[in-house]
Amino acid sequence: MEKARNVKLVILDVDGVMTDGRIVIDDNGLEQRNFDIKDGLGVVALQMTGVDVAIITSKKSGAVRHRAEELKIKHFHEGIKKKTEPYLAMLEQMNIGDDQVCYVGDDLVDLSMMKRVGFPVAVADAVQDVKDAAEYVTQARGGHGAVREVAEVILKAQGKWDMILSKIG
Repeated sequence: MEKARNVKLVILDVDGVMTDGRIVIDDNGLEQRNFDIKDGLGVVALQMTGVDVAIITSKKSGAVRHRAEELKIKHFHEGIKKKTEPYLAMLEQMNIGDDQVCYVGDDLVDLSMMKRVGFPVAVADAVQDVKDAAEYVTQARGGHGAVREVAEVILKAQGKWDMILSKIG
């Protein structure tokens, strides 16, 4: 997991990565999404060790915005049609290169980002083209602990996992 050692920024897609990809719409047109609590701890663990986390999503959602605020994710980009625009701005702002970025995706719209970054990751239930573009495919499905798994892989590769265990455990 040499490429995971260099990661300073983890960028997450939302639907199909942080959630199981389903959107529940009630009679009033309100959307609901389900988030896995273990994924939240993975995000917090990354941030505790100095690895930044970002969300770039094409949709706008109050639930996603609320979850990003709850997890104190500083780099939150919603309603984005071209994910490379906020990506390039973050690289410049953080003074890092493509090789220091992990992107976690599940569907075809994620391929352009996955082809740019140093550590592209696909969730277990991603489409085949995304899995083929990935350096790592999670065992967990999107919305079912995949983000947590990615956090553990990165933090173990960087020798920071024991620190998380001592702080949280």
